[in-house]
Amino acid sequence: MKQINTKSDESYITHNSSSAAASAPPAAASSISVKSTPEIEKKFVHHVYDAIAPHFSSTRYAKWPKVAEFLQNLHPGSLILDAGCGNGKYLGFNQDCFFIGCDISPSLIKICLDRGNEVLVADAVNLPYRTGFGDAAISIAVLHHLSTENRRRKAIEELVRVVKKGGLVLITVWAVEQEDEALVKKWTPLAEKYVEEWQGPGSPRATRVSSSLSLESIPESEESGLGGEEMKVCDKSEISGDLKEEKNVKNQQEYFVPWHLPYHRAEVSGASAHALATGLATKDDVKGAVVYNRYYHVFSEGELERDLVDSCCAVFLAS
Repeated sequence: MKQINTKSDESYITHNSSSAAASAPPAAASSISVKSTPEIEKKFVHHVYDAIAPHFSSTRYAKWPKVAEFLQNLHPGSLILDAGCGNGKYLGFNQDCFFIGCDISPSLIKICLDRGNEVLVADAVNLPYRTGFGDAAISIAVLHHLSTENRRRKAIEELVRVVKKGGLVLITVWAVEQEDEALVKKWTPLAEKYVEEWQGPGSPRATRVSSSLSLESIPESEESGLGGEEMKVCDKSEISGDLKEEKNVKNQQEYFVPWHLPYHRAEVSGASAHALATGLATKDDVKGAVVYNRYYHVFSEGELERDLVDSCCAVFLAS
């Protein structure tokens, strides 16, 4: 595996496992502790996106070229599941396919519904679709909002579970290695107490995958400042190899990433006033904005590959 400096990771999976048409997710991975949403996600992901939804949506319209390419190349008539669809910018992108979306934010889902999309509110670790339902699934910039390794792996398992044999899954996440170091300096590393409370033992940790995964650097751009991505293409029928545990990651991986909501956009259903009163947001009079912190777990090199392999193996064993 070659080392690449990246800003976000992208992974393709080809689903070649057999599965029962209506089997439930693996019981071991569906424990209450995994499905129960940690407070850090409720406060710094769910509540934040509900409060900033209209402003966030107004900045999310450009399609990432590689995601667009993935969707455009799917077979006509394919059913595509978008887990964490946000404002639905990818829903209906390929007019020859059918799209169904879900997101944890009711405010973002309302935006999707107002645009005529087929969507519902749902958690990425507990997708409301039967096994083998879709031909393809996408998870674009979602997994890094899940605060534990088990929840991230469970979300991957769910993506694999809901696509049929021969289907495809596309995942993108933010990565530790940032080409623009000035961008990282704008983020706030989580205090040690948050890491200890929410991250759990042994996570994050760096590993390397000995398998047929291939990597290549691809250019990507978005309003958020993300640049190059790391793409992993893997045929799940070829995934094999032992995982080697290495030293714990020294790099910071848990951050609060600010979102500046302009004062004139801030009073959506009183959410900002409540956030300021409870200390979940602060004022920036210089920029004239209410500042919200969004929780991010940024992935280290090799981490997403490890989670992909482990999650795929869990689905295979349960099928």
